[in-house]
Amino acid sequence: MARPKVEEEISDRIEETFKGQNILITGGTGFLGKVIVEKFLRRLPNTKQIYMLIRTKKEKDPKRRLEEIFNSPLFEKVKKQRGTEALEKSVTVINGDVSLPGLGISSEDRKMLCEKINIVYHAAATVRFDELLKKAVLLNTRGTKQMLELAKEMKHLKLFAHISTAYCHLEEKVLGEKPYPPPADPHKIIKCVEWMDDDVVEAMTDKILGHLPNTYAFTKALSESLVEEAMPHIPAIILRPSIVIPIWKEPIPGWTDNINGPTGLLIGAGKGVIRTMYCNDSGYADYLPVDIAVNAILASSWNFIYCKEHEKRVYNLTSSSEFKISWAEIIARGRKITEKVPLNGVVWYPGGSMKKSRLIHNICVILFHMIPAYFIDGLIFLAGYKPIMCRVQRRIQKGFEVFEYYANNQWDFENANIFEIRNKFNPVEYKKYQLHGEDMDIDAYFETCIRAARIYILNEPPETLPAARRHLRIMYWVDVITKILFFVLLIYILASWSESFRALIGSWLFVTRNS
Repeated sequence: MARPKVEEEISDRIEETFKGQNILITGGTGFLGKVIVEKFLRRLPNTKQIYMLIRTKKEKDPKRRLEEIFNSPLFEKVKKQRGTEALEKSVTVINGDVSLPGLGISSEDRKMLCEKINIVYHAAATVRFDELLKKAVLLNTRGTKQMLELAKEMKHLKLFAHISTAYCHLEEKVLGEKPYPPPADPHKIIKCVEWMDDDVVEAMTDKILGHLPNTYAFTKALSESLVEEAMPHIPAIILRPSIVIPIWKEPIPGWTDNINGPTGLLIGAGKGVIRTMYCNDSGYADYLPVDIAVNAILASSWNFIYCKEHEKRVYNLTSSSEFKISWAEIIARGRKITEKVPLNGVVWYPGGSMKKSRLIHNICVILFHMIPAYFIDGLIFLAGYKPIMCRVQRRIQKGFEVFEYYANNQWDFENANIFEIRNKFNPVEYKKYQLHGEDMDIDAYFETCIRAARIYILNEPPETLPAARRHLRIMYWVDVITKILFFVLLIYILASWSESFRALIGSWLFVTRNS
């Protein structure tokens, strides 16, 4: 009788899929891109070579930017595992810019990529929701078109994976795993923005966007249609992650390099600068830890290349079909966590609430955001420092303008394709490339995110926690005393007003009776 295989004897077919392959990654300097690169270097070391298309930014050339990425805490584990020199040899930098004509790459690099590349991950995009339309089209849409043209020239291409977003077809309240018609002709839009002046494009933006709320959703929807158009000519898939949030498990729980999503919300509330939000508190958004998103990207690639599943070309990388967290839950959980793990320099005791009325929200913004900001800035100015709170509040309000659309609307996502992949996994793959959150402790995860944000975003080391807790207790009593004084003053004003009002009415009645 044959004995069952133990895990050590079961092969990792995903590792086999990428063994000896040359990978091209765009957007590798972004949050998701960094985690993709790290995953390849740590989990898939037999990949032949990784090529990263990187542009010069703020006078830093691509090689310098790659060095900074490798110096990130994200890569500490893999550097200990393989050594810095091995990592540097595993990654080749391609000097280029997806937003430029011809991708900004040299003819020599283009020829080399066409000869060598087997798999492309196109993740480069501007993720600013309020980006100018011309810039968003040139980077997100024309950039995708040019990447597809490059892919068509690649002699050994096995897969072109376009990383889109689950929030680009906002008219679909239930997003299926299929292509959708674009909101406009992408080729015409590209031509228009190429020859139009910036001012003209900006003036026409609202008309061009139509029902879509921002340039990000619009240009990503256009990009998807270009990939669909290319599918008869190249092996391509569309991957739609939802809101990508900090790492859940590996390599550094809670790590992120930005304050997008719930992390920024928890930091703002924890600092005491966000005290009101206009949103449907029973609504929810779809979040996906970045390590799970990367696992899903690799698994989808394996499904296409190894399993030869060519019928399924669109994958929604989402989580809300498994568990939903309402905005009210996020705030309630966040409040408990920020009491346990307070941030340094809290300007006011965390509090506030969500408002379903825009009018009440706007009044609260004036009372609890702007007036305190001007007051604090006045004190800062008198102390001889540069005021910052009004600037912070203006940035928060600008962020709210984008956030409110998503917080007051609701979408659901089909993700049967990912469930099918899970069922194909053997025990080794199921463990190494986790695609579910069944064992997630949400409170523990959010706490880990806040602890990591203190270290990696706010530069607040763990040894500052005792002082932060003392400061929070002081701010609690400041908040309590302020509220007591406010209500005492309010009662006094009402009482004074009532006496004056009664005297005025009495005088009026006396005059009318004697006239």
